[in-house]
Amino acid sequence: MQGNKEALSILFKRYYPLLYQYGSKICPDEATLEDCIQELFTDLWQKKSQQPIQSVKAYLLQALKYKLYKTFRDRKNTFAIDDTHEHFELSHESFLISRQEDEEKIKKMAAAINQLPSRQKEIIYLRIYKGLSYEEISEIMEINYQVVLNVLCHALKLFRELIVQSVVLFMALHG
Repeated sequence: MQGNKEALSILFKRYYPLLYQYGSKICPDEATLEDCIQELFTDLWQKKSQQPIQSVKAYLLQALKYKLYKTFRDRKNTFAIDDTHEHFELSHESFLISRQEDEEKIKKMAAAINQLPSRQKEIIYLRIYKGLSYEEISEIMEINYQVVLNVLCHALKLFRELIVQSVVLFMALHG
């Protein structure tokens, strides 16, 4: 029993920052988000999964997403969160890198990505900024593995087009 508590504590410490960061992209209410993360780990302690878990990270992210949606559905949509990922948004800060050479480029990248559809933004966030595998993303978003690849490919293509448009516009304005 003590080993299980320690294991749960290790999981909590390891994944809390990731869960909080991901959940904050979905849920604007900090208190609700923290409650849902606590409930998620309480549920893990009380119930054992009947199915083998392929990826702990993907399982926890998906479980948090469900818990947040269920919480808002039960509260009769206090916040307008739905399965279309309409509220998933990446901020400028998501793109800050350790060797920040050109802040203007980063702003243009953030502006271009925030012009993408929400589903594409979420896949880019999970794949590029959180380093999840395509399988994990497929599990979290409940879409086929091939759909993840296709959406990411389309997102990157559209992103490149938006960046090119931004550069062309900049050059036209600053001649």
